[in-house]
Amino acid sequence: MLYRENQLEHPRLGLAIAKKCARRAVDRARLKRIVRESFRLNRSRLGGWDIVVLCASGAPAMPNQRLFATLARAWDTIEKQPCVES
Repeated sequence: MLYRENQLEHPRLGLAIAKKCARRAVDRARLKRIVRESFRLNRSRLGGWDIVVLCASGAPAMPNQRLFATLARAWDTIEKQPCVES
């Protein structure tokens, strides 16, 4: 996950789920649905961030609950840690 502060009052989400990570279209679509739903549920606490979610190896094989838990930890990190300027 990559994130950077934006000048808006709301977060924006970008998805980069590559074929190299999830070969089947159904797997890529499932990952995108889960990320979008998790983002929707946590949007109010994320503030003004631009967030890009990248596919990690092994993600297509993870159960939905584990993916939601992993994303919840990532949202916590974004909420609590400021972005380092590059």
